[in-house]
Amino acid sequence: MTDPRIGEVIAWWQDAVEEWFSQSPAFDAAVRRGFAPLHEAAMVGELAAWRDTPEGCLAMLILHDQYPRNAFRGTREMYRTDPQALSVARHAWRQGFIDRVPQDLRLFMLLPFAHSETLEDQNQSVALHRRDLPSGLHRARRHRDIIARFGRFPHRQPIFERALTPKEIRYLNTGGFQG
Repeated sequence: MTDPRIGEVIAWWQDAVEEWFSQSPAFDAAVRRGFAPLHEAAMVGELAAWRDTPEGCLAMLILHDQYPRNAFRGTREMYRTDPQALSVARHAWRQGFIDRVPQDLRLFMLLPFAHSETLEDQNQSVALHRRDLPSGLHRARRHRDIIARFGRFPHRQPIFERALTPKEIRYLNTGGFQG
């Protein structure tokens, strides 16, 4: 039997389509209220069985990749579960799950690759976008090009207390990608 919480996570997220990338404090608070216990459970491995289905992987990716970006915006914590998200995304790709989720939600199966600071993952993101979500290919290429150029996302440096290089400072000051 499929855990009904999988459907609840997906339905809630799908209903919030207008807010996905809004950076709204109210939306961030709603995400925290709605999913903190499930995020914690996913983080410690209690939801590992969710990896068995495309929908379960999608729900886990929302909890590992999107929840922290909203719940912990502007802190190191927002990246804490990126390795887990990338592991689930790789699993979903190997299992052929990406094209088995609704088209409007496929992006969330691919974002962990685009959020990685590893060029190999970025190249995978571009390839997967080309195949599974061509409408987002330009964003995937932009992310890949940043990693190819800098080896990391410059906008993350202050959060991780890493020094910005002069090239990164110029890039950010001239309107470069801010996350």
